[in-house]
Amino acid sequence: MKEVVLWSPEEVTNWLTENAVPEYCEPLKSFTGQDLINLTEEDFKKTPLSRVSSDSGQRLLHMIETLKMAHHMEAHKNGHINGHIHVSNTTCENGFSSKMKLNGMPNGFKKEMIKIPMPEPERSQYPMEWGKTFLAFIYALSCFIFTTVTISVVHERVPPKEVQPPLPDAFFDRFDRVQWAFSICEINGMILVGLWFVQWLLLKYKSIISRRFFCIVGTLYLYRCITMYVTTLPVPGMHFKCSPKLFGDWESHLRRIMKLIAGGGLSITGSHNMCGDYLYSGHTVILTLTYLFIKEYSPRRLWWYHWLCWALSMVGMFCILLAHDHYTVDVVVAYYITTRLFWWYHTMANQQVLKEASQTNLLARVWWYKPFQYFEKNVQGIVPRSYHWPFPWPVLHRGRQVKYSRLVNDT
Repeated sequence: MKEVVLWSPEEVTNWLTENAVPEYCEPLKSFTGQDLINLTEEDFKKTPLSRVSSDSGQRLLHMIETLKMAHHMEAHKNGHINGHIHVSNTTCENGFSSKMKLNGMPNGFKKEMIKIPMPEPERSQYPMEWGKTFLAFIYALSCFIFTTVTISVVHERVPPKEVQPPLPDAFFDRFDRVQWAFSICEINGMILVGLWFVQWLLLKYKSIISRRFFCIVGTLYLYRCITMYVTTLPVPGMHFKCSPKLFGDWESHLRRIMKLIAGGGLSITGSHNMCGDYLYSGHTVILTLTYLFIKEYSPRRLWWYHWLCWALSMVGMFCILLAHDHYTVDVVVAYYITTRLFWWYHTMANQQVLKEASQTNLLARVWWYKPFQYFEKNVQGIVPRSYHWPFPWPVLHRGRQVKYSRLVNDT
């Protein structure tokens, strides 16, 4: 094992990444191994280190002490076994052969073993907590069902297109309707959902990331449900063929809701035939949210993958407008709310100080702050973009071999 003092800045960065403290990579990017072990508590009271974590660097300092201790033991391991020195017969100055006594001490005196206290293993920085993930899933599912019921209710309130024509829209005035464009939007959405599902399967911390996805998508559905109920717009085009109104037939309402849920609200499955769910666009929410999660939890070096997903998302949103299935304001508002909620949630989740309610933390005033604290309080720091093979069959390893950063004692 290479001595810490000989580490290069690249090796220091690798060590920080492998030990789940990537937030320190940027402020310590020019530090060598010698600079790393020379860090003190005073350094973490100054910028930029004081802005990285709310624990004043205690966790990193503890890891550095453990690292120094491990390397100290490695350096003194040769010739030493648990405090005993193993040597062969030696010849004394008077020419007689003599044998060293136990523990290397002459005349039979015994030497006490030096016990080095090792730190207790810490609780995982990123606990799985699948119970919380299940609660987040129930929340998202409830919001989805509630929104579907609201769509059926609002459908009954939409004025007939013959009585109230579509509202004026600048995009509709400049682009004629393309009938097949909405199918392209839904195909792009299904591709993005499929890519995100495959990526999710390979994620190491899928429980934490799933919680975040369910919390955000559930809140977006809830916002959409409220906005849709209080703002009933006329259909955006005369081409719409809306389902007939039921006039209080709740049995037919239930069948219609189940059909909408089973078809995922997609026109290509035949379930997208109700009017009124315009402000804001649910298709835009899925296109935007899947792209944001794909980009956030995939390696930065896969820039081509990020651009491909961005293109699928943008083309899908353009096709929504090209098909005249939503007003322009529906798409713009959906994009704005989705991106802001994603950025706010992840900013709060990545900063420990924002997980504590205080007078200076104005984000603690949002209505979902208490559930956010419950789901995120045990997650310490930024969740790494780590992957693993989740299937029982082996995978062929290529390229760089796995690095190990801990000294394991098998005695």
